[in-house]
Amino acid sequence: MNLIITCPRHLEPETEEELMDILEEFGDSDVKVSITNMSGILIADTHLDPIEVVKKIKEMLIDEPWSVRYCKRIIPIQKVIESKIDEIEKSVAGLSNQILDDETYRISIEKRNSDLSSKEIITKIAGKIKNKVSLEFPDKILLIEILGNKTGISILKKSDILSTEKTKRSISE
Repeated sequence: MNLIITCPRHLEPETEEELMDILEEFGDSDVKVSITNMSGILIADTHLDPIEVVKKIKEMLIDEPWSVRYCKRIIPIQKVIESKIDEIEKSVAGLSNQILDDETYRISIEKRNSDLSSKEIITKIAGKIKNKVSLEFPDKILLIEILGNKTGISILKKSDILSTEKTKRSISE
């Protein structure tokens, strides 16, 4: 899984088809999209760079806002691991070099079907990263997406996460 997609509940099949069409148009005819057992959540595995996919879909939305109807958020994932605090800690340590010395960061955790403690995760991770924290305007977001027994981790700029509604709204302003 290198993309997490959210959509309105009960429109998962339409979202799956829409995403497969978009990614095929971008050149990945072998994309694997799965509807999870969590309402409104799909995961995809594409051969394309997930951050590039988000950029291209944003460009597509600016040209043709009607072309994306079902995908609400598209989140690129850089690493997938088991949902265990020590695994998350290890993976973050391996990715944290993407936060440059002068950059600020924020940890964002989204949990679904999990009892892991967000506070415990943040405490363990924050001690390992020497950069300054900025909750409002971070240079990078350390995103931890917990989906049951699988966790996706990414270090992204805010612009690397696509919210189709925000993008469409920005066009009309």
